Amino acid sequence: MSESTAGAGNAVRRGRPGHDQQSVLRVAIDLFNRQGYDATSIGDLARELGLTKSAIYHHVPSKEHLLASAVDEALDALTSALDAVVATKGLDAEQRLRAAVRVSVSVLVCHLPAVTLLLRVHGNTPVEKAALARRRGIDERLADMVREAVDESVLRDDLDPLVISRLLFGMVNSLVEWVRPGVDENALADALAALAFDGLTHGTRSGQAGSDSGRGTPR
Repeated sequence: MSESTAGAGNAVRRGRPGHDQQSVLRVAIDLFNRQGYDATSIGDLARELGLTKSAIYHHVPSKEHLLASAVDEALDALTSALDAVVATKGLDAEQRLRAAVRVSVSVLVCHLPAVTLLLRVHGNTPVEKAALARRRGIDERLADMVREAVDESVLRDDLDPLVISRLLFGMVNSLVEWVRPGVDENALADALAALAFDGLTHGTRSGQAGSDSGRGTPR
């Protein structure tokens, strides 16, 4: 394929003035998140944009195409971020896992609406089933990173690595419930990584804390 042909293929499809495929997609993702994908129609999207249904089809071929574009945005961003972590030389298992947690937070913040939608798909359509299959592949990559950290004695070995992975990245995914656009992604990633790897205490064992707190207490 020539360079000019590739450029033409990647060009943004344009329809009616004032809107392009990306602007339609942004509004569609917002509607899908607010109303649910199944409950949102092309008619709803047209009303939200102030267009007719036929005008919508100048921009996108179908509602399914919008869903696929949205979940692929989130999945592609996370896949690329994890690829970059794996490709970084000189990282041990702990550093690699910490980096994976940090980039997961960054992707979530930078692509918050798309990630939110991805986490809400249930596999009711072929597009959703494909997205869930890709999510499982990413989950397996993350679980492998946890296993490597366990094997290097970075993480405790009395817990199932898959359980650790699900709890760890489940905490990342839960951010969609309260994070809002404009949050400092680096500060958020620092806080989550510190909590996950270092805990909430200052290194004092819970048993010691309990016994110390009782010292000097009148009976």
